[in-house]
Amino acid sequence: MKMKCLACGHEIKKLMTLKDMPSSAQDIPAKDELNEDHSITLDLCQCIECGLVQFDCEPVSYYKDVIRAGGGTSTMTKLRHEEYARLLEHMREHGIKGRNIVEVGCGRGEFLRMWQNLSEDEVGKEALEKDMEKDPLSGQPKVMPIKLTGIEHKKELVEEAKAHADDYYKAADQQESSINTRNLDFDKKVECFPEVKYSPKASHYPKVNYCVYEGFAEGDYTYPDGPFDAFVQFNFLEHQPYPKDMLQNIWHNLKPKALGLVTVPSFEYILKYNGYYELLHDHIANYTEFTLQKLFQDNGFEVLDMRLVNRDTIEIIVKKADPDDLTNLRYNGQLIDVSSLKESYDRLNEEVNAHLTQLSAENKTMAIWGASHQGFTLAATTKLGGKVKYIIDSAKFKQGKYAPASHIPIVSPDHFETDPVDEILIVAPGYTEEIAGIIRERYAADVRILVLKTDKIDEYR
Repeated sequence: MKMKCLACGHEIKKLMTLKDMPSSAQDIPAKDELNEDHSITLDLCQCIECGLVQFDCEPVSYYKDVIRAGGGTSTMTKLRHEEYARLLEHMREHGIKGRNIVEVGCGRGEFLRMWQNLSEDEVGKEALEKDMEKDPLSGQPKVMPIKLTGIEHKKELVEEAKAHADDYYKAADQQESSINTRNLDFDKKVECFPEVKYSPKASHYPKVNYCVYEGFAEGDYTYPDGPFDAFVQFNFLEHQPYPKDMLQNIWHNLKPKALGLVTVPSFEYILKYNGYYELLHDHIANYTEFTLQKLFQDNGFEVLDMRLVNRDTIEIIVKKADPDDLTNLRYNGQLIDVSSLKESYDRLNEEVNAHLTQLSAENKTMAIWGASHQGFTLAATTKLGGKVKYIIDSAKFKQGKYAPASHIPIVSPDHFETDPVDEILIVAPGYTEEIAGIIRERYAADVRILVLKTDKIDEYR
């Protein structure tokens, strides 16, 4: 392959080879496409100049599109509200009075709509109250109202985002006193606002509208409605084969000293818990806190804050700066030890297949919950095709299709009612508690629940 770093163009060296990997996490084959779908081999490499861990391969064909399946969970909504509150706090601390904010890679607008019900969480309510404080002399608000813009590459997603722009307010109009749009029947449409409790007090806050435009952050593309006071981007940068170009494009669409909040999966998390199944073709770049900070500083952003959220994700808050004023971080050139990932690959393969052999001997069956990249990778690398009955997932666009490489059928949660299994293995890190609660509520009490924890399978308790 090219053996050049995605971020800096220097030499990369191979760390390990991953065989029997799914070719995609989102391009999920239908029944008539199974003959064309095959597993692939991926070389995990590292740049000796900047330290970035990456796959030496071409990106997936849809790397410019934001495709989300879990955007409406209560876990994700709470996290986004906390992040929006942090961003607003940083904007106040840095004297930014404008609230013209763009989401770069907004998909169907799931996270844009979470600004609309920000007041439903205490942390969001507090942030909005501070934003609404008035100047004692003029009597005018100290900051401008929030104005949102979304940029999305895929036309169909843009149209869907536009179609749902007023869902929250329409629901509020229909039910003056309260609204509960959460639907625990995961076979039905996933709603944008899990466990929303609307009350007349919500009208106290300014209405938040958004506009979404078809486009992509590259080259000299100029975003409509800019320049912006801040930008957000959620788990999209790791898909990009040209991250430098993307960040420089964002930089040019921001006002001076504008802020940004970005999240990416943590490679340190993968190493700490030996989670080789977190690696996938779609995530062509795997960032550590150091390599993420270096990437931003090399492309004109000062890092203000960095933290781990939802156990496995790096959140970074940055400020647009003069590149000449930024420190030039240097990597020590040492290659990361990934021997534990190799051992986990072999150990989990052995453990999962031993368990399935025992189940078969007892004439029992198992399903997986989670048509996620973790579930796809686990099923493919441990060769679970034909051994696991099906994979349950709430995303309707995945149902009726088959897991890449393993070709296990993907079904709705309702499928269990007509085709029950004895055990369900949850493979959805970050959502285990939520899914386990749904299983307990909807299915038979004697269904055994297993969870993928780090590099082993445990019974859920």
